[in-house]
Amino acid sequence: MEKVHILDHPLLQHKLSILRDETTGVKDFRQVVSEIATLMCYEATRDLPMEEVEIKTPICSGKFKTIAGKKLAIVPVLRAGLGMVDGILTLIPSAKVGHIGLYRDPNTLEPVEYYCKMPSDIAEREVIVLDPMLATGGSASAAIQFIKNYGVKHVKLMNILAAPEGIARVHKDHPDVDIYCAAVDEGLNEHGYIVPGLGDAGDRIFGTK
Repeated sequence: MEKVHILDHPLLQHKLSILRDETTGVKDFRQVVSEIATLMCYEATRDLPMEEVEIKTPICSGKFKTIAGKKLAIVPVLRAGLGMVDGILTLIPSAKVGHIGLYRDPNTLEPVEYYCKMPSDIAEREVIVLDPMLATGGSASAAIQFIKNYGVKHVKLMNILAAPEGIARVHKDHPDVDIYCAAVDEGLNEHGYIVPGLGDAGDRIFGTK
């Protein structure tokens, strides 16, 4: 599982168990998704480039590190990915936000883009694609390709939960993309849901069932 970063911090695992619980209500589910995104963002941004700048403290001047150049853009895959946006903006309020919407063609079963809006300077930014669930990997792979079509060179994928099938699909289509997730589950059932998973993340975030 090269290029897969499984973030097994106790806080993440505890919060993930809350999401798995079928009795967790919409309000708590939404809040915990946001908290998990914040914790995952800390790890996913560990390798951002740094530069030294001159800063005067109350005591004296010195050279100190800040994030270099164009910072981050985050791109949630609609709609479930929206649940992760605020958690990341808590840490990096200056990040720009793109949006991508996909649906699955009922005949070909391939993802089709129905909405895509990116920051004008997206090609100059590090991009993190957000989607709570990496199941078959079809939508994530398509979203990454749409973003690459804008000239983006550095893409990461952040999922709360992943299935081995989804990881394999993304690795096959985009071997340059690192995947960050809190757990890799057993696999998919006949309906394409992650097992044991946590159900439909979009429905549970927005209360639509």
